[in-house]
Amino acid sequence: MLQVQNISFGYTEKIIIQNVDFTVAKGQNIALIGESGCGKSTLLKLIYGMYDLNQGRIIYDDTEVRGPKYNLIPGMPFMKYLAQDFDLMPYETVSENIGKFLSNGFLPLKKLRIQELLEMVEMTEFANVKAKLLSGGQQQRVALARVLALEPEVLLLDEPFSHIDNFRKNALRRNLFAYLKKKEITCFIATHDSTDALSFSDETIVLYQGRIMEKGPSADVYKYPLNKYVASLFGEVNELKLSQLMPIEGEDEIVLLYPHQLKVDTQGSIKAVVKESFFKGSRFLIKAVFDRRVIFFEHETALEFNQEVILRII
Repeated sequence: MLQVQNISFGYTEKIIIQNVDFTVAKGQNIALIGESGCGKSTLLKLIYGMYDLNQGRIIYDDTEVRGPKYNLIPGMPFMKYLAQDFDLMPYETVSENIGKFLSNGFLPLKKLRIQELLEMVEMTEFANVKAKLLSGGQQQRVALARVLALEPEVLLLDEPFSHIDNFRKNALRRNLFAYLKKKEITCFIATHDSTDALSFSDETIVLYQGRIMEKGPSADVYKYPLNKYVASLFGEVNELKLSQLMPIEGEDEIVLLYPHQLKVDTQGSIKAVVKESFFKGSRFLIKAVFDRRVIFFEHETALEFNQEVILRII
């Protein structure tokens, strides 16, 4: 179990992480989401032990995570942290980078482990290529394999798929998170990609200005967002008053609706005027105006400019 107990931290006198408190069970995958600058990367570094806390404690099982005041080399030995800069050795090959921290005591076993990781990140054909000759996405995949080489108990990933093409990213995510579950490795992933949270994370933590705004099962955070900020992290969201949707005088309760929750239907009560249609592959995202406010909804086809439509909530 990992316990983050009421921690606060600032690089200067300004506090970046404020009174953050939560517990994570062994083997869980936790997504950290929030706008840029909200403290996601800093929180990962604090969990790893790269900085000394201003306040609070971090405990993994019975071991307290301590910063550079207590450790000559920052970072806990049972954790691995993958930063956004990869930190590869440019003049070493892919295989040498992945096996950097593996023992040479039994070389056949080391080679087998490197081969296993090469296959996971789909870099087998680049085994003997020097890291400096790789693309950014390829380097990111090598860095991911390297942090897994010694099978940490806790894995901390900071935007681990940001440089990887979509057709590679999808397979890599499935391979990685299936592996982590099989090995019961606790994982934190700081991400801007809602797929990381919704498809692969057990729980999602939403950060706002260094504080936890919401924490819960990922599906619940998506379906029942606390406010528009939380909902907007998963894509477009409509913020409407209940009185705009039904004849209730003086009702100012706010309703949050994702585009897929609005559908063109003559039995609806929302009369909107189409302004733009955006092709999204299997559907179109329609931008429209309703009651002098911009709203978004999904439709099977593009709609004409200034076309009037009636929408209902589904």
